[in-house]
Amino acid sequence: MLNIQVDSQGAAFLAPPGGGTPNSGACGTEGCSSSSCGAGAGHAFKTRPNEPAYTALRKSNGAQFNQWGKAIDLSEENAALTGKSLRINGAEAISSNPERYKQHGFHFTADNCIGCHACEAACSEKNDLPAHISFRSVGYVEGGTYPDFRRVNISMACNHCDDPVCLKGCPTRAYTKFAEYGAVLQDPDICFGCGYCTWVCPYNAPQLDPVKGQVSKCNMCVDRLEVGLKPACVSACLGGALEFGVIETPPENRVQTKLAIPGFPTPEITHPNIRFQQVRELPREMRRTDTMPLVYVKKDEGGKVAYKPQVADKPLKREWNLKKLRSREDPLVLFTLITQAVIGAFLLLFLAPLAGIEVLSYQAHPVTHAALLFGLLAMETFALALSTSHLGKPHRFYRAFNNLRYSPVSREVAGVAVFFNAMGTYTLLTVFPQLFTRALPALWVAGLQSLAGWVAVVAGPLALYVMTRIYRIKARPFWNHWQVATSFYGSMLTLGALVVGVVYAAVLTAQGASIAGLMSVLACVMAAGLALEGIGLMAHARDLTHAGGEGSASHLTQRTTFGNTYRLRNGGLLSSLALVTALGMFQLDGVAGLAIWLATAALIIATAAIGRALFYVLVIPTTMPGAFFWRNKGFEEHARETGLANMPQVGVLPNAH
Repeated sequence: MLNIQVDSQGAAFLAPPGGGTPNSGACGTEGCSSSSCGAGAGHAFKTRPNEPAYTALRKSNGAQFNQWGKAIDLSEENAALTGKSLRINGAEAISSNPERYKQHGFHFTADNCIGCHACEAACSEKNDLPAHISFRSVGYVEGGTYPDFRRVNISMACNHCDDPVCLKGCPTRAYTKFAEYGAVLQDPDICFGCGYCTWVCPYNAPQLDPVKGQVSKCNMCVDRLEVGLKPACVSACLGGALEFGVIETPPENRVQTKLAIPGFPTPEITHPNIRFQQVRELPREMRRTDTMPLVYVKKDEGGKVAYKPQVADKPLKREWNLKKLRSREDPLVLFTLITQAVIGAFLLLFLAPLAGIEVLSYQAHPVTHAALLFGLLAMETFALALSTSHLGKPHRFYRAFNNLRYSPVSREVAGVAVFFNAMGTYTLLTVFPQLFTRALPALWVAGLQSLAGWVAVVAGPLALYVMTRIYRIKARPFWNHWQVATSFYGSMLTLGALVVGVVYAAVLTAQGASIAGLMSVLACVMAAGLALEGIGLMAHARDLTHAGGEGSASHLTQRTTFGNTYRLRNGGLLSSLALVTALGMFQLDGVAGLAIWLATAALIIATAAIGRALFYVLVIPTTMPGAFFWRNKGFEEHARETGLANMPQVGVLPNAH
């Protein structure tokens, strides 16, 4: 398996995890037949003495631009990177291929694919992949009725896109788009296993291995390309369906270079370097055979016929499925809710006294105020620990800052870090000013305290903004809606006011003081947050109902598979809003008032947890169709329930989380 390393001069090169070295032959490679081979040269791939002609790379047709208007020749925009060795396996040889710096890509003739999975097997063998990982997979869609029944197989791996969203999204900068062949390569050793690239890619190309705690993907077999050979999957194709070469150069006897076929996600997201031929007439509607409730319907848009995803008309009943609320993203459920609560609570503690609510000032209740500040620090520390535990390699957490220029994950981590440190500084300067006045004038300490507080006040909401950007993903339409912002900021207001209110209400009640005035003010903040989230959810449901595609499919799942849970969350939200509004108006006091507020708090927290869990489990990506069992969520669940997952050859890991 290839991976990218960096030499002492900072130049990227390719090397295997084991750092293998050539061991025989004049160039150091046994069986080398490359015309560029010379004494002292080296190659990463051992060619066979009599390599079949069909494995050799094809020449381009001379096209200068692809269908997206991008130059096929990559040497000009990457002039500083051309003419260098890829140093695969430490070899210094440079391929003599005159088209080395042109964008290459796959060509798939759907009419020829027989679904034999030879491409999958060849890829897995070459890259030594475990059964639960497959860089290339074959799925299918089918349509029509007997006897006129049609099936279209789709073989798909990484498309080495012109606009690789995986590269921009990766916080560790594990991805590189090379001038050589236009390959988008990923280094598993740099990756720390957050899996964000698997969210943003529309084609299932990056594969998160929960066993190794890292992502890996198709590497275009650049070691084979360097010696003039096509990728292993192409060379293994029995039906002549899969081909490879300079993009926009169709193989022999091919007349089409389509950008999409039924079942292929919209190419507008990443401008993938794959072209299709599909000549046979197909039914108007092509269905997926996995459990995704999607069909692809033929539509004529401005004279161009295309298959668009729509919600499948399946008889689904409304269920609870509370067990299915669990997912790999459980740590993120808690991390997002706790972080939003902490930010909201701190904003209240800092800004409320400035607005004249003296009861929340440090001077009015120093012990309570200090305890709450340290409690918020403890809560956020726990949230950050949960977020770090979500990584495949938690000890590499510091790499999250590597891609601040492009990755919303890097920006979120930076924003939360600034807020956390500013809040910690403010807490120390507020509670223990004497530790600092020994070295600094009291006026300076007060100024630093105020500065730290204002930095936290600004950084907190900004951190939530970049947190919302993480989920505005075109490949996941259920998330790609402004409702994410109303949910996150609504939780900030509701949970933040709830944390402050519960703590102060308990203390004031124990002291025999009235809680009515304070809780009336905080009830307004909570009601605003609940209303904000409710407005967003109503708009989200309305828009998804009419949007079609994967977003509507997610909403269908929300109303059926999780229908009872969805209603429970909506009922909890409305009940919470009604209770908070009533409590704010009636201003209950004493132990009875505190008890009612605690019950309301339990309802609000439970509703928020259910809603956030639904947020993660409902999303349906713009994914490639699966097969009867491979990449089929229904089969994965069945395998875990029946024990099939205990057999490694099934390709399903026993633990879903």
